[in-house]
Amino acid sequence: MKEVAGHPEILSGFTWFDVDANGVRIRAATAGTGPALLLLHGHPQTHLTWHKVAPELAKRFTVVVTDLRGYGDSEKLEGGEGHVNYSKLAMAADQVAVMKAFGHERFAVVGHDRGGRVAHRMALDFPEAVTRLALLDIAPTATMYARTDMEFARRYFWWFFLIQPFPLPERLIEADPVFFLNKHIAGQIKIEGASDPRVLAEYHRCYADPATRHAICEDYRAAATIDLEHDAADSDKRVQAPLMALWGGRGTVGALYDVLETWREKALDVCGYPIDCGHSPQEEAPEALLEALTSFLGDAAEGGERSRRRASGADRRLPTRLAGNAG
Repeated sequence: MKEVAGHPEILSGFTWFDVDANGVRIRAATAGTGPALLLLHGHPQTHLTWHKVAPELAKRFTVVVTDLRGYGDSEKLEGGEGHVNYSKLAMAADQVAVMKAFGHERFAVVGHDRGGRVAHRMALDFPEAVTRLALLDIAPTATMYARTDMEFARRYFWWFFLIQPFPLPERLIEADPVFFLNKHIAGQIKIEGASDPRVLAEYHRCYADPATRHAICEDYRAAATIDLEHDAADSDKRVQAPLMALWGGRGTVGALYDVLETWREKALDVCGYPIDCGHSPQEEAPEALLEALTSFLGDAAEGGERSRRRASGADRRLPTRLAGNAG
């Protein structure tokens, strides 16, 4: 593990490292004391997507934020045969190795978007490590592909564009990566002014690297191939850790799926509700997300049952405008 320069002006109080995760270099930052908590970003973000919530969480938890392999400043690998190097199984193993490098054998995980898919796989493959699992604005990958219809394909066109054989999507995005990234984010953010220009500039910097864009395509190609094979092989497995699903009340996932029901098909203990935002609550509605996470993760810090009941809705009142949508 090697300490490196980071972005303290964006992510206050954190220290950055390059971590050797089973031979793959993963960029990580950590801060805080208390039970261990891993935060995993999605596409097209990096670990800086957590800048509005991670410093607050670090007041109660030892927080680790990372760049997934292929993203941000983590190592960019070739896809490998059958896109195996970007299988969620491989990406999850990276993150477990990072946590072990920091001395955390057991930890809670919060995953947004692609990071949520990595976290789902992690909870299946490393049940002894994952104590709690919070997933932001996703339904299970296999479910979303299996239920594809015109509306889903229209709203999530990149699920079908980025999986096209190399080099088609890479070459087309290369023509204007800033335009592609900005349009992608603008289509998902529903709270005006939610994107910090400094963080957006970092997304632009990383997306400017052709190796990053190729890795992102490989991530999506894996999701449509080898990840589905792994899901089918483990169709009888269920996530053992308590799982909270949160989704954007103004977004696509909640509009197209009964989010809680999709996760009850995959996990034994599921709770959750919508947040009044689009796809990225950590950037659009950080206070609401912090309220949900501190309730749900409170068991890790307090060892009690009451916080899980609050997160499930048994001991807390949802915002009036959202209460009718809660499952």
